[in-house]
Amino acid sequence: MTIKGIISKTSTQILLAILFASALLTFNANAQGNLLITPRRVVFEGNKQSQELTLANTGSDTAKYTVSFVQYRMTDDGSFVQIEQPDEGQLFADKYLRFFPRSVTLPPNGSQVIRMQYRKMPDMQNGEFRSHVYFRAVPNEKLLGEEQTIADSTSIGIKLVPIFGISIPVIIRNGDLQVKVDLTNISVDLKSDTVPNLSLVFERTGDKSVYGDLSVMWSSAQGEPIEVGTVRGLAVYTPNKIRKFKMQLHNMPGVDFKKGKLLIKFQAPNDAKAEVFAEKEFPL
Repeated sequence: MTIKGIISKTSTQILLAILFASALLTFNANAQGNLLITPRRVVFEGNKQSQELTLANTGSDTAKYTVSFVQYRMTDDGSFVQIEQPDEGQLFADKYLRFFPRSVTLPPNGSQVIRMQYRKMPDMQNGEFRSHVYFRAVPNEKLLGEEQTIADSTSIGIKLVPIFGISIPVIIRNGDLQVKVDLTNISVDLKSDTVPNLSLVFERTGDKSVYGDLSVMWSSAQGEPIEVGTVRGLAVYTPNKIRKFKMQLHNMPGVDFKKGKLLIKFQAPNDAKAEVFAEKEFPL
């Protein structure tokens, strides 16, 4: 193989590695980045037409981010796949939204506001529209004129720079939309581990998504219910009809998962109106 062929093959492998690493880092950036975004999701409904997003840099270095829209499909297990065209029954929201600025530079412990506006069009159909605002970190560049020291001019030096990104959903609801949720296929696994695992399926019907917190209480006939698990911020987005979910339950003093029952409740978040979407009793 020629030198040109080796370099070409190497470059292709490097490019694929960078793209793969970038995709992985995008979905794990909430834990690794130094960017905090408030609020974590935006919903335009009723007369609401504007929203401010506050970006805060919690790191010790200046950070720059570009802002854009991306589209995602939610899979049945709750993960996301980036797409270009909407799935059947899915509507994108980005063409009805504007935001400013499109890039921000945040000093250490600094913050800035992104202003977002929803523009309702006369030809909009009734339904729920969803896109995701994507904040992509811009890698630091070397200062112009800064020299690089090359120890061996015959070798090829490669430096991989991870690119972090965070996205949040932006939802538009047009019309009188409804949603119902049922909790099905409930089971508790006590065999595979010392920590019990609860599995269930969210079944969504209607024309809008649902977002809330899941709480699990263990109850016996003798005493007060004991909380054994809570997961916040669970969503089932349109057009998905189901979401499969699994969580670990806590081994609390006085709790015996071989008897009694579980009280499972899926309800609106604490900062929203007190609405219970679904609840079930599961005998053990």
